[in-house]
Amino acid sequence: MASPSLLRRGLLLEYATLGWNVVGTGVVLVAAARAGSAALAGFGFDSAIEIFASIVVVWQLKGGGRARDGMALKLIGGAFMALAAYVLAQSAWTLMAGAHPAPSPLGVAWLVATCAVMLVLAWGKHVTGRALGNPVLATEARVTLIDAALAGAVLAGVGLNGLAGWWWADPAAGLVIVYYGITEGRAAWRHGTAPGS
Repeated sequence: MASPSLLRRGLLLEYATLGWNVVGTGVVLVAAARAGSAALAGFGFDSAIEIFASIVVVWQLKGGGRARDGMALKLIGGAFMALAAYVLAQSAWTLMAGAHPAPSPLGVAWLVATCAVMLVLAWGKHVTGRALGNPVLATEARVTLIDAALAGAVLAGVGLNGLAGWWWADPAAGLVIVYYGITEGRAAWRHGTAPGS
């Protein structure tokens, strides 16, 4: 039987992630539209996927058992495969068209803050997921940790575009999100279809 205090902590961590990403999706997509940035658009879509993943984890945590684990992991996996497909198309179009994104101070500021916040949330989810023995929360902790790493990668691309004028660094940073989406999506789907899930 899971400890009620640990379950509450897991839910609070997910609600904090939801709140941050609901605000962040709007901020990043506005910044992406203003700058014409494939990397920021991809990160905005990643934030929307993170919202979906957090909702799935809340659904699983409130389900009171393991019956929902496999479905929850498959839903998270499918969402990240969709992310990879979208960002690949967006980055490829930007590179082929030679579109030059504008600098984005708003995007840079949000990405720096997101790196810090996601690292703290990922640590909390990891500790709580292990204590609960909950594979869905543990998987989502990795998603949150990688979200911090993605913010760093996108920050590098957006920063190099703004500081050095390397326009191609922006869509190239988006390709990091593609790799991540495929890798994490396949892993979550595989865990969701494993016997006993």
